[in-house]
Amino acid sequence: SQAAAVAQRIAHTEVIVTYSRPVARGRDLFGALVPYDQVWNPGADQATAIAFNRALLINGHAIPAGKYSIWVIPRIDAWTVIFSAAADVYHTPYPGEGRDVLRIDVPVESGPHAEVLAFDFPVVEGKAAVLRLHWGTVAIPLSIQVS
Repeated sequence: SQAAAVAQRIAHTEVIVTYSRPVARGRDLFGALVPYDQVWNPGADQATAIAFNRALLINGHAIPAGKYSIWVIPRIDAWTVIFSAAADVYHTPYPGEGRDVLRIDVPVESGPHAEVLAFDFPVVEGKAAVLRLHWGTVAIPLSIQVS
């Protein structure tokens, strides 16, 4: 898995995601390699992390400025996305619910096959953006709003 980072300025807020990029290699991904209903870190090696220098809203939920690790619970129709205060940890084991800062359920979207796991910002407009996790044909969009 190759190390990667994606950064985006949204108005006066910097958002940076650092992660490693596992490769599908023809494997069945969700519900197989990555089991449903279990906490998973979307990446490899160091846990995927997100940092932002100002408080913001993610899918309408407030989260303070800081650095967080990102964890998910994949399901067929919606994933739970978890932001943990345990920012600088390995991708396993999950640090536990006691470190969670935010948990949100996000409907699954379909997209073209992405061989390598990726985070990107397909939409950036003024004080809003979408941060998307995409691997295989599964895409998980997160709406970001800054003040």
